[in-house]
Amino acid sequence: MHYVAITGGVISGLGKGTITSSLAHLLVNSGLQVSALKIDPYLNYDAGTMNPYQHGEVFVLDDGSEVDLDLGNYERFIDRDLTGDNNITTGKVYREVIEKERRGEYLGNTVQIIPHVTNEIKRRIRKVAQHDRDDVLLIEVGGTVGDIESMPFLEALREMKREEPESTFLFCHVTMIPEIGQSMEQKTKPTQHSVSSLRSIGIQPDIIFARSKNPLSIESRKKISLFTDVPEEGVISINDVQNVYTLPHIMHEQGLASYVVQRLGLSNGSFSDKWAGIRKNLSSPRDEVVIALVGKYTELTDAYFSHKEAFSHVTGLTGVKVNIKWVNSDLLKTSAEPLSGVHGILVPGGFGYRGVEGKVQAAKYARENRIPYLGICMGFQVAVIDFARNVLGLTGANSTEFDSSTADPVIDLLPEQEGVSDKGGTMRLGSRKVLIEENSEAMSIYGQKQIFERHRHRYEVNPKYIQRLTEGGMKFSGKDEDMIRMEILELKDRHNFMASQYHAEFKSRPLRPAYLYMHFVMNASKYKRGERN
Repeated sequence: MHYVAITGGVISGLGKGTITSSLAHLLVNSGLQVSALKIDPYLNYDAGTMNPYQHGEVFVLDDGSEVDLDLGNYERFIDRDLTGDNNITTGKVYREVIEKERRGEYLGNTVQIIPHVTNEIKRRIRKVAQHDRDDVLLIEVGGTVGDIESMPFLEALREMKREEPESTFLFCHVTMIPEIGQSMEQKTKPTQHSVSSLRSIGIQPDIIFARSKNPLSIESRKKISLFTDVPEEGVISINDVQNVYTLPHIMHEQGLASYVVQRLGLSNGSFSDKWAGIRKNLSSPRDEVVIALVGKYTELTDAYFSHKEAFSHVTGLTGVKVNIKWVNSDLLKTSAEPLSGVHGILVPGGFGYRGVEGKVQAAKYARENRIPYLGICMGFQVAVIDFARNVLGLTGANSTEFDSSTADPVIDLLPEQEGVSDKGGTMRLGSRKVLIEENSEAMSIYGQKQIFERHRHRYEVNPKYIQRLTEGGMKFSGKDEDMIRMEILELKDRHNFMASQYHAEFKSRPLRPAYLYMHFVMNASKYKRGERN
């Protein structure tokens, strides 16, 4: 097994996740088997209970693990489903160490950071490597060098390089290159200091990823090489790009894949550029639509990261660019004006009462004005609430999540959630089978009777109201394998109103956009041209 560890320096938020994903993409398309692992040095067991303001979107894997959004990037860039083992947190490590101590597995020894915690970190990394049996495992370390939280992980990686065979372990370091003054002079001193900090804990980088607004100058590259002992061909310029799917191409033009393969002593095939058409459509779209994304975290767009990526995938394949209009759902409680002029309305998932009434109004506005609508998870549920209130006349209809005493609980708690007190990892999570009804819009979209999609919810359509909703004109065209839970809804009198209880965005890939998003954007394009369906 070969390992490539990616650390960060200077400041956070430089795009380590995208750089790691892009390198993985290059290696995969050079004929290697590659997997990726994210280390998050926070004490939370996983990302499931974290507020989006703290950590952005919570990404869900097939096995139900709630993980960092970078895992979504890995899956998209290497077109591979990962598991919860591909995300290591301090919480997971410390919990395991404490449980072993309680079981007496340390034979009475004093339990310490070194070697017990670092050994547990190494065990988890090697477990992923041994299970997947790939050529290369990429390891992204969250945070920056110097963070107290990251120190045990960096020490574990330092030890691993000593323990693994020669030339099987590389260290990459992502740093910032500020550009100062009118001449935008590139300053390498922060990089020098960051590498110095890395060396102080026994790690010498083999590759420097230099993040800057503009491409790295020849002079800057030479200076970085001189002061960090990294060969010039190992100093990779990562300048700002309009779309992340162009980044692997920028890396490839600098010979990165060949350099990594040579340093690791691997043999590889010729590089296959599978995203050339995607890059062309992203840079020169043939059409544009405006989609309103209605949510309560719209000032933090990373809370809806996978939705943005799913739209990019549709653009890359079709050439129809999606311009997202971020609409705070609270604004819609008093006026629908923020939705005027849009060609489609997306209501994504979410939790909690704040902003819900605005989301109900968004579903109502789309239904009444025959604007293309896509509801995901809560967006599915608010479409049901609107329909019950404004079509069936059940004016007090609501979800028991928001009003436990509602007279018409059209959305109710899943039976298995009764009595559940722990919040983390207890929802209906992960990949579940969905059965699709014949002669439905869903069947025309998917073209198959059963699909597998990822879920993250505690509430469902109340079975007691399904017949009334169906008789009123709502069609549940997708159901779970027991035919009990409603998974997809559409309206009987139109083709452009769809919603799903599952999160289709989590399985969208650049060469295989999520079906619901493709259908939604194509309908938005038709709506823009004046076609009403």
